[in-house]
Amino acid sequence: MEFAFTPEQEMLRSTARRFLEAKSPSEVVRRLMETDEGFDEGLWAEIAAQGWQAMAIPEEYGGAGFTFTEQAILMEEMGRSLFPAPYLSSVVLGADLILQTGTDEQKQSLLPEIASGTRRVALAHLEAGGSWGPDGVALEVQRDGDDLVLDGSKAFVIDGHTAHTLIVVAREPGSSGSDGVTLVLVDADTAGVTRQRAETMDMTRKQATVDLAEVRVPSSAVLGEADGGWPAVEATLERAAVALAFEQVGGAQKCLEMSVGYAMVRVQFGRPIGSFQAIKHKCADMLIETEIAKSAAYYAGWAVTAGDDELRIAAPLAKSYCSEAFFHAAAETIQIHGGIGFTWEHDAHLYFKRAKTDDLLFGTPADHRAALADRLGI
Repeated sequence: MEFAFTPEQEMLRSTARRFLEAKSPSEVVRRLMETDEGFDEGLWAEIAAQGWQAMAIPEEYGGAGFTFTEQAILMEEMGRSLFPAPYLSSVVLGADLILQTGTDEQKQSLLPEIASGTRRVALAHLEAGGSWGPDGVALEVQRDGDDLVLDGSKAFVIDGHTAHTLIVVAREPGSSGSDGVTLVLVDADTAGVTRQRAETMDMTRKQATVDLAEVRVPSSAVLGEADGGWPAVEATLERAAVALAFEQVGGAQKCLEMSVGYAMVRVQFGRPIGSFQAIKHKCADMLIETEIAKSAAYYAGWAVTAGDDELRIAAPLAKSYCSEAFFHAAAETIQIHGGIGFTWEHDAHLYFKRAKTDDLLFGTPADHRAALADRLGI
């Protein structure tokens, strides 16, 4: 079995890297992370013109008809540059959940606009407890005639403050666990919806708190079938974890390059610090971990694209390993840069904060190792 990217996929990678280097250098990332929105509408439109949002959406729904692999390549390149955009929330999470769960009418209505970049979607899943599992869903959906009523709050909603549409993960009254989970589409401008950007460690990826005060929507707002939403949420989160692993690989690779580059030019005691054994060991360890992370992420990405059953093993393996590899690479980058690595002016702290946040996203490495052990019957 051979795992290799096609010439077309490598061309996509190089094109995306050139674009991000030109359009989203560190100065742009720093400027955007200070804004409430956290991204640039113009840049969002530019990547839409290149088909990034449409990449893995089928052509029948206005997409480009490519695969998860092409989308994951873009995620890896975005991870290298810490590209601030609602891609993970709207495309990797939102579009995937609609594609896997929605009725044909819902897909025809929402996916073309997501593909064109004119509609942004956010998954409102987590609550105050921060649990990614079904037991963490407490917000109930009540029925009043032909309407649905939502009353409660969602926390840590990625890009929830700028999304046009929210996919609210709710629970049928009296249900528990994975049973009775219903997905509800809510227009962000609906009466009773209040969104507040949250203060988070990683300023390059915004999160929000969404309050739903007796929000009333029609019964047609149920995404897919009522009561049966959890398997779709679980499957989407698994694919999103693989996409995030690609992003973490990109971030780790950039940290390695920053560290090696600095070690070659920083001189102490009359010689580059890269000539000292301690620095060599740090860089060598980072290289090994980054290469292993690539292998884990790429294999999981292949499993998603191929629809292979190995995904149930590859996904938690990739997310757990890539999370720790990126975090270690970011921490070592700060150490290698010494005093300057701790300053606000240096980009090392941006990668460290992204690495720490990604470490928790979709479950911690420990959570994914526990899932892996359970699936292996250990």
